[in-house]
Amino acid sequence: MAEISTSIVIFFIFTTILTLFCFYQTNKSKKQLLSISIWMVVVGILGYLGFYQIQNTIPPRFVFLLVPSILFVIIHFFLTRNNTISNEQNLKWLTLLHTIRVPVEIVLYYVFIAGLIPDLMTFEGYNYDILCGISAPIIYYTVFVKKWIGKKGLLIWNFICLGLLVNILTIAILSAQTPIQQLAFDQPNIGVTYFPFVWLPAVIVPIVLYSHLVSIKILLEFRNNNTAANNVFNQC
Repeated sequence: MAEISTSIVIFFIFTTILTLFCFYQTNKSKKQLLSISIWMVVVGILGYLGFYQIQNTIPPRFVFLLVPSILFVIIHFFLTRNNTISNEQNLKWLTLLHTIRVPVEIVLYYVFIAGLIPDLMTFEGYNYDILCGISAPIIYYTVFVKKWIGKKGLLIWNFICLGLLVNILTIAILSAQTPIQQLAFDQPNIGVTYFPFVWLPAVIVPIVLYSHLVSIKILLEFRNNNTAANNVFNQC
């Protein structure tokens, strides 16, 4: 791997652990935490051994970084009953969790400097994800503390940030060294195939995606039920 300072590696490991902590606070599910931790260990070991760096395989090893966890998120989301999600998830933590997107973007910038991802994937390119991280505590304050913005504003924010997540995911996939690569041929996206950065597509991105989907589902479920919506906000 190209030279990346030890401090950045440690910083990213800490960011990943912080993401797990924030996600655990949303529902206090030890079963979910254990499942994610096991997956994190498996991916970490494979990343350390260089499994994801091997090219010219069918399917591309990059697929195993992103697809399994994303599929699990989607399947789990749609199979979970609405009332279970609404009762267990904590909208405050689901909102604050997105602040981790700031340190993630800082790490990505240094990985770009090391030549392991294209500038398209940083805030200097077409990755605007850092705006979600910066705005997360502001949204939290205006929605849950001052109550200047209601559930409609929170819903709009989640949709916008979900769109920005899809944007960077698309860029990352099209920049990776796979048969469908369309971008960044001079400096492709290979950084996320190295340990510990394998945790970005395999752990952090799915958690962020799930947090948006759950928040949107809660807010849409109660958009015409003010009593229920108020109960959910009061539980936060």
